[in-house]
Amino acid sequence: MKFSEQWLRTWVNPALDSVALSEQLSMAGLEVDGIEPVAEVFSGVVVGEVVKCWQHPDADKLQVTEVNLGTDEPVTIVCGAPNCRQGLKVAVATVGAVLPGDFKIKKAKLRGQPSHGMLCSNSELGLSDDHDGIIELPADAPVGTDYRDYLDLNDVILDVDLTPNRADCLGVRGIAREVGVLNRLEVSEPEINAVAASHDEQRAVVLDAPAACPRYLGRIVRNINLNADTPLWLQERLRRSGIRSIDPVVDITNYVLIELGHPMHAFDNDKLQGAVHVRMAEANEKLTLLDGTEVTLQNDVLVIADEAKALAMAGIFGGEGTGVTESTSNVFLESAFFDPDTIAGRARRFGLHTDASHRYERGVDPELQRTAMERATALLLEICGGEAGPIVEAKSDKHLPQAAQVTLRAERLARVLGINIAATEVTEILQRLGFTVAITDAGWDVTVPTFRFDISIEEDLIEEVARIYGYHRIEAAAPAAQLRMIPRQEAQLSASTFKSTLIDRGYQEAITYSFVDPKHQAMLFDETAALTLPFPISLDMSSMRVSLWPGLIGAVAHNQKRQQQSLAFCETGLRFLPDEKAENGVVQQPMVAGIRAGKAHAEHWSDGERAVDFYDIKGDVEALLALTGAAHEFRFVADLHPSLHPGQSAAIFRGDKRVGYIGAVHPQFEKKLGLNGRTFVFEMELAAIQQRYVPQAQPISKYPSIRRDLAIVAKDTIAAGEIIAAIENIGVNHLVGLNLFDVYQGAGVADGHRSLALSLTLQHPERTLEDNEINAAVAAVVEMLTSEFGATLRE
Repeated sequence: MKFSEQWLRTWVNPALDSVALSEQLSMAGLEVDGIEPVAEVFSGVVVGEVVKCWQHPDADKLQVTEVNLGTDEPVTIVCGAPNCRQGLKVAVATVGAVLPGDFKIKKAKLRGQPSHGMLCSNSELGLSDDHDGIIELPADAPVGTDYRDYLDLNDVILDVDLTPNRADCLGVRGIAREVGVLNRLEVSEPEINAVAASHDEQRAVVLDAPAACPRYLGRIVRNINLNADTPLWLQERLRRSGIRSIDPVVDITNYVLIELGHPMHAFDNDKLQGAVHVRMAEANEKLTLLDGTEVTLQNDVLVIADEAKALAMAGIFGGEGTGVTESTSNVFLESAFFDPDTIAGRARRFGLHTDASHRYERGVDPELQRTAMERATALLLEICGGEAGPIVEAKSDKHLPQAAQVTLRAERLARVLGINIAATEVTEILQRLGFTVAITDAGWDVTVPTFRFDISIEEDLIEEVARIYGYHRIEAAAPAAQLRMIPRQEAQLSASTFKSTLIDRGYQEAITYSFVDPKHQAMLFDETAALTLPFPISLDMSSMRVSLWPGLIGAVAHNQKRQQQSLAFCETGLRFLPDEKAENGVVQQPMVAGIRAGKAHAEHWSDGERAVDFYDIKGDVEALLALTGAAHEFRFVADLHPSLHPGQSAAIFRGDKRVGYIGAVHPQFEKKLGLNGRTFVFEMELAAIQQRYVPQAQPISKYPSIRRDLAIVAKDTIAAGEIIAAIENIGVNHLVGLNLFDVYQGAGVADGHRSLALSLTLQHPERTLEDNEINAAVAAVVEMLTSEFGATLRE
């Protein structure tokens, strides 16, 4: 928020210069982003009066003027401004004046006519971009007065960056309150008296949505003169707040906005039909805004309407059809309190951000509406004339915010701040802040004023005491804490362990959005419902992911378009599965996923180039499973998945529970997803692989191990993994190693069969195994393979 320092000092005037004042505000939590002068540097400019004005004899677009500067003789000045005329009060740069840009005014001749100075425009003085004509000053401007002194241009603009909770300071009144509290000074508020009604005309107000608008005030002001000029002092205060003067009515509502921090709006009363209704918009209701834009409203948008149509988006933007124009003579002034939750987010939905919405969505004082109405009415009558009618107020007491009651404990205050502040000083601070304080044995019972709607809990009061007491007065001290070891289960693997393993294998960790493109997700998971966001960042991020694959695939596609040949990404994160029985209707499930594409390794003379394949990524998954110490409990089962190639996909099971999938992305999706070449992915539930077997120390056997090799012939439809699992399950005595080391199909092996070469390693921890024990173990394996799989020993 920008405001003039001189304006602030009419409310409260501490004995501080601009820099010290800004530092004080910043230390109190109202950070001052900048201090800038209200005008560029210039000198030698005075108020003058054009006493004569005639056409230049040798130039059609120039005039010759005689200007009274308050000296003995008027000076002659040639001027080219179209609005120059006799009797006009103007800003005159005299001979010797220095204007912005170090431009010096000298005596000159223009087309043969002497010119002793220059009549200035706002742009030439660096006050604005307006260069349509020279400055027109009020008729009572004192001739000969230094122009900087006349407009109080030796002033600065303070730019305060407020946090969202301090909307009470979005007005000079709120800033002045803070300065008064910080400096123990009384605040001199302008006297705002009730304006007596001079006619009886009024317009009924109906609150159709009292929860969204519990208080609405309206007043008709008739016979105003919209051609009246906004006073220069008011224009200047608006300019110094970054607001351009438009017309008296708009200027007055903007002035009240900056002064009191309360938005207002004015309607052309002659364009309203019947009572004013504050209601929710109808679905797909149309409204043309003041800037000419037509918007389509939904039934969660609050509108101001009459008996026929919507007139404005409440608290955001007025409508074009009832806006104040040059022909307006009767206005209907609005001053209302809108619930912040009703306004929040609505302006952004329509690409808008107005001063009104900025304040209403953060909150305004629910008791300030009548004061703002009286202030605006008085200014309107003073500037534009007219006749004020009675104020019509509609309110719903049960929906209006109630004064908060908060208890502050002395013990809690001392513990949080780390210092002891005298109880009398705490009481004084709270009272200076405008709180009603009742002292108790434990501390203070505080009633919060309506303008401090950010105060609701004890910690809020502690913060208020600390910032007014002064953070610089609180000594820095290291926190004292009792440390204790947090219990950690050795059998529990962390997500970082899996990521580190994959990174060691050449992966890079990726962090992708939980919001994904619904089209891509539906393509990959056509049978899985997804949660759709009501207010997404963008359309291609409007669905919650049901898998980590869409984000990883997008990362690979992005990198492949930038000539990256070998890619391997991993990620741990949540997937979101709709479930009516779960909390908030969604299951948030931790997952670990990976993706590989392109070359299996960097190009090298010893191995050439090889594209990554199914077994590369399967090896990565097996490395993760090995961390559990229970790799034998997992199995890969050929399975179909809508996202994966039907010939290169498998489900990962732990026991009888499916815990993940692995495979190649389906070829039909590669081009649609922007992939270049075969891409392999896996995904597993973290919960299913985080529990591991803790290693148990055992003595190493000093006795020799015995290896026996078996070559068996079995149908090629039988997976080797099934055979190995079956051997492990029969519990062969002293079997310490089992390995498949060769697979053969061809001459000597019947069609539809293949030869599998298995090595069995046997060892006893306490003695050397005898031949009969070894032969019995091998025979048991052969017998089982024959009976369960129909396998035979290869001859």
